[in-house]
Amino acid sequence: MTHWFHRNPLKATAPVSFNYYGVATTPAATKICNDLRLSRTRLLELFTDLSCTPEMMKNLTDTYFSLLKGFIVSLDDSSQDSKLRYIQNFKWTDTLQGQLPSITEDEAKDVHRSLKTAAGIFKHLKESYIPKLITPVEKGRDLEARLIDSYIIQCQAEAQEVTIARAIELKHNPGLIAALAYETANFYQKADQTLSSLDPSYTIKWRKYLHLKCCFYMAYAYCYHGQTLLASDKCGEAIRSLQEAEKFFSKAEALCKEYGESKGPGTTAKPSGHLFFRKLGTLVKNTLEKCQRENGFIYFQKIPPEAPQLELKANYGLVEPIPFEFPAVHTHWTLESLAAFDLTKRPKEDSAKPKPEEEVKPVKEPDIKPQKDTGCQIS
Repeated sequence: MTHWFHRNPLKATAPVSFNYYGVATTPAATKICNDLRLSRTRLLELFTDLSCTPEMMKNLTDTYFSLLKGFIVSLDDSSQDSKLRYIQNFKWTDTLQGQLPSITEDEAKDVHRSLKTAAGIFKHLKESYIPKLITPVEKGRDLEARLIDSYIIQCQAEAQEVTIARAIELKHNPGLIAALAYETANFYQKADQTLSSLDPSYTIKWRKYLHLKCCFYMAYAYCYHGQTLLASDKCGEAIRSLQEAEKFFSKAEALCKEYGESKGPGTTAKPSGHLFFRKLGTLVKNTLEKCQRENGFIYFQKIPPEAPQLELKANYGLVEPIPFEFPAVHTHWTLESLAAFDLTKRPKEDSAKPKPEEEVKPVKEPDIKPQKDTGCQIS
């Protein structure tokens, strides 16, 4: 689990009471408001509840959004908004401007599916809901296209890391592992490039993480590609591929240090000390030494001056976002319960008096300290 050591802070939100006294005129309307308040409060609690399972999160999320949907969409399947669309404002923090021990196979599957689901949620929000927001999205803030795209790509890359770990544990074909690693490195590079035009004072730590992961998986790709070349009796090319793996691993090591020293949002970690990182360094070193021995005793091949061009394409294990749809409108919402909200009785705001800025408290995440870093064992 130490593979995924960088996390931007959780997005915090101000409390919402859903108390519409006078507006909700029947017990059915009042129940919708009460259920909304309770489900939202419980959902926010789950974000920092270590006992929360994916099923618990999904069930409560479905309940909350099915209730909230009655405030957003029309109940008669028309394209018009609900009459309650503008009754409530929500306030959130901005994540940029404002380690676990080894896991079981079932837990790894949960991580893999959760990351693909997260990518699907980000994609669905970007395509279907963010364009409909009342307040336009500000440049460089959480819902801006570049940040959403980076989150989508990072979720795909991190899910693919589970696939690679699984392939290595089960000793799959080195060619497949090399191709998966190369595709994953490209994901991280693309996510990093997507953030390149944003203010570096907010993104530098995040970008260091993405860049070092790109170099890390390029080292994996060249290492396993070298094994494939050696198996094909191309020992000279294998040595050159392993030398390139060594170069990318050294880059990743340097970036680990830079990451630890970077200021900005996100967790602080020393990835170069994690077992998954040290294991790759040992693997590259041992494989290169083996190729050099074989070349000195058997092959006597010249080492090419240029590293082999990686044109690897994985046919298996590539990650795509899981399509996401919000749940249907809750059964509490009927034409009668909607009619029971009388907006003419909504208290008028006193625009002459400026409202004090409401403070949104940051989410305090639980402090998880691994007893021992044993790597990612998922088989």
